[in-house]
Amino acid sequence: MSADPNDLARRMDGAIESLNKEFSGLRTGRASTALLENISIEAYGSKMPMNQVGSISVPEPRLLTVQVWDNGLVKDVEKAIQESNLGLNPQTEGNLIRVPIPDLSEERRIDLTKVAAKFGEQARVAVRNVRRDGMDSLKKSEKEGKISKDEQHTLGEDIQKLTDEHIALIDQMLSEKEQEILQV
Repeated sequence: MSADPNDLARRMDGAIESLNKEFSGLRTGRASTALLENISIEAYGSKMPMNQVGSISVPEPRLLTVQVWDNGLVKDVEKAIQESNLGLNPQTEGNLIRVPIPDLSEERRIDLTKVAAKFGEQARVAVRNVRRDGMDSLKKSEKEGKISKDEQHTLGEDIQKLTDEHIALIDQMLSEKEQEILQV
């Protein structure tokens, strides 16, 4: 536990990066390699991410392709895409898997905005937990006589300002992602 502002900022930035990664896996109407990167495939006796068994590309705005390197894994990759709950229907041609990106229904778009909101709330909670750790550390330092009451108050305000900036960024990212999902 530390009240070091740089450490707290780094940990809050980690929550933002995590949110970015979660958002990249959320499907909008456009094709993105990030959509398939987080899908795991059972290969060689362990779970591996998609980008370690083949190359993912976007040849057209509404099409993804996966060039599977090992012919023995083609069926596993196809099955993993079908079972990913992304509503995708892969088509296999040799060791190339084509994944057309279908239009999203209005109902599916609304469901995806709810998922995005859940990811946003998880990121806010993570940032608040970092703030709480920092504040607890300040109180402890003040109790032990390492810092004065005034220093604790000033540093506490700095931590709160840092928290507010990160929460505002999360809210902005969530708003942009929701607009992207709802855009027809």
